[in-house]
Amino acid sequence: MNARLSYYPAVVFASQEPPCMSVYQKTHRHHPENQQDPIRFRNLVRKLEESLSKKYPKKEVVPLLNPFYRLADDHRFWNHTLDGLAVFGAPGMFRVYRLQESVKDFAVVSESFHTKPLVRIFQAYERFQVLSLTRNTIRLYEGTKDTLDEISLAEGIPATMIEALGDHITAPHQTVASYGKGAKGPAMHHGHGARKDESEVDAVRFFRIVDKGVFDHHSRTTGLPLLLVALPENQGLFRQISQNPYLMKDGIDMNPDALENGRIHTKAWKVFEPQSRSLLNALIDEYGDALAKGLGSGDLEEVARAAVSGKISKLFIDNDYQVPGRLDRVTGTFSPDDLDNPEIGDLLDDIGELVLQKGGNVHVVHSERMPSSTGIAAVFRF
Repeated sequence: MNARLSYYPAVVFASQEPPCMSVYQKTHRHHPENQQDPIRFRNLVRKLEESLSKKYPKKEVVPLLNPFYRLADDHRFWNHTLDGLAVFGAPGMFRVYRLQESVKDFAVVSESFHTKPLVRIFQAYERFQVLSLTRNTIRLYEGTKDTLDEISLAEGIPATMIEALGDHITAPHQTVASYGKGAKGPAMHHGHGARKDESEVDAVRFFRIVDKGVFDHHSRTTGLPLLLVALPENQGLFRQISQNPYLMKDGIDMNPDALENGRIHTKAWKVFEPQSRSLLNALIDEYGDALAKGLGSGDLEEVARAAVSGKISKLFIDNDYQVPGRLDRVTGTFSPDDLDNPEIGDLLDDIGELVLQKGGNVHVVHSERMPSSTGIAAVFRF
């Protein structure tokens, strides 16, 4: 089963009526490891229940948790998980995301969703797509440093040349002649070629359809770099006609049919990793330049006020850092508190949500790459 990966889930970052329940869990792809996953999920849901019960009566808690318990009982779902899981629930809203990366088991109830792990996993500089291309078929993958999964092509994108061109595929010229047994002898067919130029015309038409479909329905919606795996002659032809700005300059010059998924991933990451490292370095350098010009800050109070006013263009959040507290989304002031309180969230998380809602970009990075020691750093628009 090709589990369709979900892209930047805007609904999770939109304002929701509290209580907002967030569950993250490490999951397993195969038996027997996945046997314990639904049990661990139930334990996490019980933590939500304990937190909700501190403030809400049972008659309100039960309907909020029903979707979580139904998911726990969905055996088919648990047989087709990836490496991680993110589940969000609020009054009138329930969303489930299969993740390509492992996450720490975590369950929290607060005024807004806990989105920091999701932002980290879905950010473009750590993820990429791979287009496997021959003159007859295409396949599309999505990957990270640790994994590569085939994804379903969006509706309308043909997987084969026959699907794309149908009856309009150029046929080779055929003639019929009789040999060996006189006029009534059996007809012998021979061709005067499936001419190379006709094959090239079909390939160009097929590649154009593929290029437009992948850009419209995958590259543009995700913003992910696209790495091409194809024979050298197909690399050249596809790049001549491609209008996809996300297509990476470097590809893998091999017949993808000769590569198994694991080998594609190894070769693809080797090509993509320098770009990933370069993108993050450029972002961090941009913060350094902004800080020197007075257009950046790592001070939590200043960043919180700037987030409320829509002043932040880029925000960096430490993946391994939490600041429990309540954020005033009008003034940008905050007060520290305890994450066990169902009305309290992670301040860094809340500031990140505000920045996203106001059109800024958020980057969640590991502590060793953070450009500040406070868990947060911002580049201001003005």
